[in-house]
Formats: sequence, C-alpha cells, structure tokens
Amino acid sequence: MIHLTEVMENLPLVGKNIAGMLTYDASAPMLFSSGLFWLLFLLFLPVYSLLKGSKWKMVLFVVGFSLYFYYKSSGLFFLMLIGTSLIDWLISHRIYACKTKGWRLAWMWISIIISLSILGYFKYANFFLWNWNQMVEGNFQPLDIILPVGISFYTFQSISYVVDVYKDRIKPTGNWFDYLFFLSFFPALVAGPIVRADYFLPQLQKNERATSDMIWAGLWLIIIGIVKKAVIADYISQYNDLIFNDPQLYTGVQALMGVLGYTMQIYCDFSGYSDMAIGLALIMGFRLGINFNSPYQSRNLTDFWRRWHISLSSWLRDYLYIPLGGNRKGTFRTYVNNFLTMLIGGLWHGAAWKFIFWGAMHGVGLAVHKASQPVLKKIPDNFLTIFISWALTFIYVSLLWVFFRAASFEDSILIIRNIFVDFKGVQLLEFPMQRPEWCIMMLLLIICHFLPTSWGEKMENWFIKSPWVIKLGIFLGAVQLVIEFMSSEVAPFIYFQF
Repeated sequence: MIHLTEVMENLPLVGKNIAGMLTYDASAPMLFSSGLFWLLFLLFLPVYSLLKGSKWKMVLFVVGFSLYFYYKSSGLFFLMLIGTSLIDWLISHRIYACKTKGWRLAWMWISIIISLSILGYFKYANFFLWNWNQMVEGNFQPLDIILPVGISFYTFQSISYVVDVYKDRIKPTGNWFDYLFFLSFFPALVAGPIVRADYFLPQLQKNERATSDMIWAGLWLIIIGIVKKAVIADYISQYNDLIFNDPQLYTGVQALMGVLGYTMQIYCDFSGYSDMAIGLALIMGFRLGINFNSPYQSRNLTDFWRRWHISLSSWLRDYLYIPLGGNRKGTFRTYVNNFLTMLIGGLWHGAAWKFIFWGAMHGVGLAVHKASQPVLKKIPDNFLTIFISWALTFIYVSLLWVFFRAASFEDSILIIRNIFVDFKGVQLLEFPMQRPEWCIMMLLLIICHFLPTSWGEKMENWFIKSPWVIKLGIFLGAVQLVIEFMSSEVAPFIYFQF
C-alpha cells in the first residue's frame, strides 16, 4: 500500500520528470507520431473548442500552442519565427501603404532578401564555405550551425505572403497575431504543406467550426497518416538503411530492393506526415488542400510533379517558374526556366551537390518530355504504350531517389552500378524467402497505391458515415499495428531535415 509520505517524497522527482518532458530535448523533437504530441493535442482540443467562439481568444491560444510546439521541435529558434513574422508583417503594411510601384517593389525585395539571407545562413553557409575552400585548397572548418526544423517551409510561406501583398492578391492582415497564426500554424509548420495566405487567411477570418464530416475525415486522414509513417515507412526503412549505409556489401538485387524500398518509404513518410497535418487542420476547421495524389501512377515527369508534394511544386511554378518567364518567352527559354526551377528546387531540399544533381536531372527530364510532345501525341494510347510510359517514369524517378537518399554522390553511383552490373536474376527468387514480411508489406503498399483514387474517397466516406463503434475499432486497430511494427524509438520524418 502506498503511503502519503512516499507520495510526497516522490513529488519532486515526478515534477522534474514532467518538466523534462515539456522542455526542449534536441535528441527527441516533438513529432506527430509521438505519444506526447497526442496527449497535448487531446488537452488542446477542448480548450480550443471553448475559445472558438471568440476569434481573438482562439488566435492567441493557437499561436501560443504553435509556438510551444515549435519550441519542442526546434528549441529557442521559435524566437526567430516570431521575429520573421513581425518583420514580414511590418513590411507588408509598408508595401500596401506605398503608392509608387518602385517603393513597393523595393520593400518586397527587402523582405525576400531578409528571408533568404536567414535561410541561406542556416542551411547553405557551410555548403558554400566548403566549396570555396575546395577551390582555394583551404583548410575547411565547418561552422557550428544547427538547422532550425521547418525553416524552408515557413520561409516559402512568408515569401509568398509578401509577394501576394505586392501583387494586390491579398491585403495584409489587420493585426500581427493573425499573420503569426498563419505562419506558425502547427499542423503545417515544420514540414508543410506550404500554405498560401490567399487560401488560408479567409478561413481564419470566417472562423467557422469544423463540421462533423470534417472532424471524421480529419480522423481518417490521421489514421492513414500514422499507418503510412509509423507502420509502413519506419518498418521498410530498416532494410533500406542497410543498403544505403553500406552499399558495397550488397548485390545488385539487394540494392534494387533497397532502392524500391526507399522509393515507397519516402512517399509513405512524407505523404503520411501531410495526411496527419491535413487531418489535424480539418479537426480544427481549416482546410490545407491536397499535397499528394498517387504520384507513382504518373506516366510522365510533368504529371509526377503535379501529383508529388503539390504545395511545393505549385509554389515553385507560381513564384519562380512563371516570374522567370514560364513558357511565354519561346521554346528554348521554357526549357531553361524548367531546368532552373527544378535546379533551385533541388537546392531547396538540401545543401549538397547530390540534391542539386537530383533537381537538375528532374529539370532535364521535364525538358525532354516537353520537347517530345510532337512525337508523343502521334503515339496511340493503348495498354502497351501506357505501361511503357509509366515504367520509364517510375524507373527514372526511382533511380534519382538514390541521389536523394545516399550519403554521398559516390555511394549513389555505386548503388546504381551494382544494380546494372552485379544483378543476378536467381537472387530475385531467393529474396522473398529471406525477407518475407518486407516483401508482403511492399506488395500490399504497391497494390493500395495503384488502386483508383475514387476507391480511397469511397473508403473515407464510408468511415465518416460508419457507427462510432466501427470508427473506434479502426482506430484501435491502427494503434495495435503501430505497437506491433514500431522500432525501439520514433524515427524522425524524412522532410524534417529540409
């Protein structure tokens, strides 16, 4: 029997442990797939619901929770987020107040330069210093720089907001807290989707409560996202990591399976995060839009980028490709603009030549596809041509993911070389016997990915209309799957590093 004196003696230790859980720990950033987040979110929801009737109180509460969430994810860098939002908000009002185009343009560029300078220092300073030292044969000592989680995502949001104010697409928010709400909104803060102000801010002004259909649709997306991330992506990554960490130890067949595994892993990991983010926002009464649409069903690279990370690809199109001239400056400039857009998109993903190469090759692929249009339009659509176009697209995308994942450019070449040089067909028959669970999970994932989109929509509608007992059963089933397949610790989302 526990005595009161024992409880009192242990209270300081309990308090210390709770304080440790609630303070920032660089080795354990807060994730959507962590138990602490869901505990805090369950405490957050009833208070949020009570304050929803007063927009001002709701905004302050959500901003406070979002900043705490970012603090748990990235420490004191939440102060930089506050500073960025204040600078952008003040400049947006200067742009709106200016009557001359020259001053409006100057203020817009001041904001963009400030945002890109902050991003450039944290993300690219060591990369450029390393390359400079390589050219001058210096002794490179990397700066001790910690990359704030999600800085690439909220920087793009802040740039699009200022540009939209400049172009009179939107008016600046009447108060700073509304803008801080938009920039720090915790479901989309650290890994997107990249939310546009002209889409999100009107929802904030209306401040409508979530309908029951939105709440249940949000829960469905959260369940799907958790299964994608914590069950599928984290499980199949265990084999993929072996291949990419020591590529010289594995045969061509094993390397091929690792590449296919990572192709599906990065999709499940990132789309799973997006599903959870969109689902959380829906429960709160906000729509973030779709971010993935079965990208591996694509039959060409143009279609792939309409389906993959839609919020980023549409941002690059609207705020980079079109301002560069888009397809309005002739055929050659169209190819150049496509190439530059994807090159910068690759650099956005990471400060390394392998990311630049990855982006450049996607730019080349897009240019080749556009240049081939006169020939492709003459080829009839039938099962064979559809399959060939899909296979070529999938192979091209999958091989480029190698440069995205491998530790170095040299490792990327080694893995691809193993696939084409050290490939023994008989090992394809042996592999399923060596890793049956991995193969079964991959097979089920591929089948689900290639099901018609309408099937997924029907499943969501069925879940929304189903009795609460069935909803509870599906939720508990997902939790059980996570428990069964989870590794010893929650793996960070892949896109946290960007």
